Amino acid sequence: MYSKTISLRFPKSIVDEPIAATLVKKFDLSFNILKAVIYPRKEGLMVLQLSGHKKNYTKGIQYLKGLGIKVESIGEDIKRNEEKCYQCGACTAVCPTGALSIRRPEMEVVFDQEKCSACEWCVVACPARAMEVKFNKTILN
Repeated sequence: MYSKTISLRFPKSIVDEPIAATLVKKFDLSFNILKAVIYPRKEGLMVLQLSGHKKNYTKGIQYLKGLGIKVESIGEDIKRNEEKCYQCGACTAVCPTGALSIRRPEMEVVFDQEKCSACEWCVVACPARAMEVKFNKTILN
């Protein structure tokens, strides 16, 4: 079983299409919606964990791209600004997926983008504001 957390940005012309249902029915994929911002007649955003056999996953991604949906690994949207981070570890206490952890004995905060679910709890917890969530800026501005 293959699983990956991805973000989907789709044009306003297809916000009323049953995209998730098609991924399940046609490609035998399962999904967990982690975040969605979808309004009628506006660009949409969905962050989801997509799972299934690797071949079906690849076909599902091709289907999405064929509809004009921009598909990105969630790691491309969530970033840690290394210059701002002073390794306090506050973010590790709230991270539900273990994407943020402390490497010992160095006491260095490590960010694993592949584990990130885009919950944004780290953004709130970080006193230095070192965590940056790019997809919110795209949709809300």
